[in-house]
Amino acid sequence: MSKLFLVPTPIGNLEDITLRAIRILREADVLLAEDTRTSAHLLKHLGIDKKVFSHHQHNEHKATAEIIRFLKEGKTVALISDAGTPAISDPGFYLLREAVLNNIDIECLPGATAFVPALVNSSLPTDRFVFEGFLPVKKGRQTRLKELAGEERTIILYESPHRLLKTLDELMAFLGEERQASVSRELTKLFEETVRGTLAEIKNHFLNNTLKGEFVICVKGK
Repeated sequence: MSKLFLVPTPIGNLEDITLRAIRILREADVLLAEDTRTSAHLLKHLGIDKKVFSHHQHNEHKATAEIIRFLKEGKTVALISDAGTPAISDPGFYLLREAVLNNIDIECLPGATAFVPALVNSSLPTDRFVFEGFLPVKKGRQTRLKELAGEERTIILYESPHRLLKTLDELMAFLGEERQASVSRELTKLFEETVRGTLAEIKNHFLNNTLKGEFVICVKGK
């Protein structure tokens, strides 16, 4: 029976994968990955020797029609991202939507994603939060920041190393330097770090320390 599986993969520590995820990756007829080089490392670690097809933001529209054809032929397809859960700030949404339109069964496995441990570890309120992912790089960025200035829930953002300091500056400008926040980087890895304090204090820390890895910013609501 055909089915599309969305399979979360470790965000750093390769032990953070479920037994069911490993079984699905072994049994699937077709494996899709954001970057086949990254997935090759994980599959080798798991002892899985299987061809993997690329499925990323630059080819997902073109490739989806063929994937839907595979599924209609009765094949099982498993989609993984470079790290974390597919479709969460990663490719997958378009394929998922097309599968729904074609009445194909879909199963999303629970598993690793960066924002949950970052939020829990932030010491900020976790009962209500808003996940923003990456802010727009240019168009719409200022508008989004103005909206977040009035947000009462804990705010979660993803950011890259080369834009972290700029984003912290903008958050201070729109939300205030004294707003409580935390920044986590290299989650689950050897040099995992979480810095808590005001936005100004966190900015000062990263002015004088390592800017490496994927960053998750959590900011206290208004």
